[in-house]
Amino acid sequence: MSKLPRFYCPSALNTGEDLSLPAGTARHVQVLRLQPDHEITLFNGQGGEFKAVVTHMGRSEVSVRVGEHHPVERELNIQVHLWSSITANERMDWLLEKATELGAATLLPITAERSVLKLKGERADKKLAHWQAIAVASSEQCGRNRVLQVGQAITLTQALEHLSAASSPSRSARWVLSLSPGTRLLQEMIQTIRPARGQGATQPTEVIVLSGPEGGLSPAEEAQAIAAGFVPVSLGNRVLRAETAPVAVLSAIACLE
Repeated sequence: MSKLPRFYCPSALNTGEDLSLPAGTARHVQVLRLQPDHEITLFNGQGGEFKAVVTHMGRSEVSVRVGEHHPVERELNIQVHLWSSITANERMDWLLEKATELGAATLLPITAERSVLKLKGERADKKLAHWQAIAVASSEQCGRNRVLQVGQAITLTQALEHLSAASSPSRSARWVLSLSPGTRLLQEMIQTIRPARGQGATQPTEVIVLSGPEGGLSPAEEAQAIAAGFVPVSLGNRVLRAETAPVAVLSAIACLE
């Protein structure tokens, strides 16, 4: 099943029904020049995946018959929410792709003081749609049946206000990647979220990872995050690029599986 071409289909999927694929999904099927009777895999981000068979290939319309549902999931045991300061050029695209492959649940773009790219209005909407499309394509490629959700770009102050109103601190670990003195090593922090074993053992169910832009978070921003309960975390002696650091953290968490 995993070897079949995979397509994200943001529609209700029900075994046995005949379905006209949404325009975006249909275009992807047509690019592969699939023909009637070809088998594919569909997922809608609601859990699991469906086998399907192409029944009609038109100029702009593709129809399928939805087959058996397979309740397979390929998510991390702990939800990882990246708060990534916006980086320039294609670096953010690369981060979105790799974050999806490594299992991040969400990515919240942060407009930091030192962010080179500032987004507003229509430009922000277009960039958000572009980033979400990257997450969808990466999910199709890597086998995930859930799609990383990209949030609207906001400031760190706004993000912390939302977190304060909605979060459950006892079940959420909070890390800010930092080069300042007094940080804790990533290897040490990873142990605090390692799946708990034994009766009554509890661990955080999610971790929020805040990372800065090319020039790093400003001292004021870092202090603001720490005041909100974020633990400053170091990745070691080397200074990683802004898009590399969160991927390194995700890779370490993924190795806990």
